[in-house]
Amino acid sequence: MMETADFGSPRRGNVMVIIVAALFAVLFLRLYQLQLFYHEELGKQSEENSIRTFVKEPIRGYVYDRNGKLMVDVGPSFTVTVIPAGFEAGNLELLSSFLQTEPQSIQDRITKGRARSRFSPVKVLRDINFTALSAIEEHLFMLPGVSYEVESKRYYPTKARASHLLGYCKEITDAQLAKAGEYYRQGDVIGSAGLEASYETFLRGEKGYEYVAVNSKGQLLGSFENGKNDKRPTEGFDLVLSIDADVQAFAESLMTNFRGSIVAIDPNDGGILAMVSKPDFDPSVFSGVTPAEVWNQLNNDLEKPLFNRATMTRYPPGSTFKMLVAAAALEEGIIDENYRITCRGAYRFGNRTYKDQKVHGSTNIVEAIQKSCNVFFYQLILKVGLDNLNRYSGKFGFGQPTGIDIGEETAGLIPSVEYYDRVYGKGKWTQGYLVSLGVGQGEIGASPLQMARYAAALANGGTLRQPHAVNLVRNKQTNRMNTIEHRSGRVGISQNNMNLIREGMRRVVQEAGGTGGMARVPNITSAGKTGTAENPHGDDHSWFVGFAPFDNPKIAVAVLLENAGFGGTRAAPIGGFVIEKYLFGDVRRRMYIAPAKKDTVVKVTQAVAQ
Repeated sequence: MMETADFGSPRRGNVMVIIVAALFAVLFLRLYQLQLFYHEELGKQSEENSIRTFVKEPIRGYVYDRNGKLMVDVGPSFTVTVIPAGFEAGNLELLSSFLQTEPQSIQDRITKGRARSRFSPVKVLRDINFTALSAIEEHLFMLPGVSYEVESKRYYPTKARASHLLGYCKEITDAQLAKAGEYYRQGDVIGSAGLEASYETFLRGEKGYEYVAVNSKGQLLGSFENGKNDKRPTEGFDLVLSIDADVQAFAESLMTNFRGSIVAIDPNDGGILAMVSKPDFDPSVFSGVTPAEVWNQLNNDLEKPLFNRATMTRYPPGSTFKMLVAAAALEEGIIDENYRITCRGAYRFGNRTYKDQKVHGSTNIVEAIQKSCNVFFYQLILKVGLDNLNRYSGKFGFGQPTGIDIGEETAGLIPSVEYYDRVYGKGKWTQGYLVSLGVGQGEIGASPLQMARYAAALANGGTLRQPHAVNLVRNKQTNRMNTIEHRSGRVGISQNNMNLIREGMRRVVQEAGGTGGMARVPNITSAGKTGTAENPHGDDHSWFVGFAPFDNPKIAVAVLLENAGFGGTRAAPIGGFVIEKYLFGDVRRRMYIAPAKKDTVVKVTQAVAQ
């Protein structure tokens, strides 16, 4: 007979005790594991389920001109946000109807945001209008997970656009977000060009954070711990520019019918007084949401309005480069003030004839600058040589970036022996390649900004200063103005030689026979140099560089008009008007500027000047 176990036997009881003890041991070990190894991760998840973090955007810094005039203002803008964990997919069509945007656009943003955090608000549409805001506010009870934030938006209260200088802000791209660090999140606005980009870390401020308790259904219950952990946003720093907003607006008006650039600099500190690149764009189109068609139009425009002609171009400087050749020849002792050549209207070198505008006869260095004698400089550059040309070009900042604080510029080009060997082959180029360099042609290329700095160095007697647009940064919390240090150095031209060059420039504008008489300003002595630069792709470019007053310079200017022809009749008067506007605050003359096309006339009157 088989023996059966008693259910209540001690053996069976021991088995049950072992099983229960094992279960408790497993639970204890799992609890220990969660507490020891997953405490931080699970604690964060638990906190996210019970606390919502709302980012409070700071007010972006303001931008003022040198006289305290507000150039870039800030106003409120409303942005719709969605918390992915709380949003119901069935409400997508309703939300898109209120926002008048494609449902897929909203869904794509939610999906991207969910990948980062299910519980953090995702910006789905910025700068909504009042109608959309009212609809969202009225139907929030039907749209769990949907809310809105107040952000700042740029406004431009002056007549000056200064679009390439000031730059603009745009919503951060995925590529920028990947490199930008922890501060930025999807939907944030970031400086994307000009000063807005260069001074982004100053202008943006610091975000604030508000912590709100929620229940298991995601409903907001109120401030977490009475807001003791909240952080108020910190406003961005203000910028005080070297720009004169009135001069900027006036210079822009002078360029209405031209392509090109005007750059005006204070020769005493390198501060940019005005910087114009035409055609330009209205920076306010970027202050909210930029419609795709507007962005595409700007990008595809053959006139390239987004391209900064003041800093990103490389034009042959033409005769405005002659002062540099003169400086090299004088400083190296190759010529002196008594050296003369006889100009018969052309110069023959090898089997090629290089023409001049007229027969100048016996000419010294001062007269050669005054009358823009090409024959003088065709011969002089052969004496100076390529190595000296490179060395003195470098002293005046050519062939290298200026270091301007808007962050985008070209280095330009000054050909060297190595350059010619690389391009044409070693031993395959001759001295004939140098002749055109003497009058700023050939491979020489410079931007209007580089030319303005060059003019400023001639104006102040030989100090090359780093051009800049920002003079001061104001910390709103401390109300402290912080100055920014800028580089400067001497070009190494003796006072006597500098005086000869400056005298030639004075005669260009002030005396009969000078090519820049149309830059003359009443009641003041100015100096300058005109240039008509040959352009292999079309009509000649028109140049003027100059400064005033002659004995105590306060402004240096460079004017470049693409395909506009003679510098003396087109660029020179514009340069004179800019100088007059800055020095006197007004322009009372009536004058005509010969335009690039013969069938149009540009009239500058008192109305334009104001």
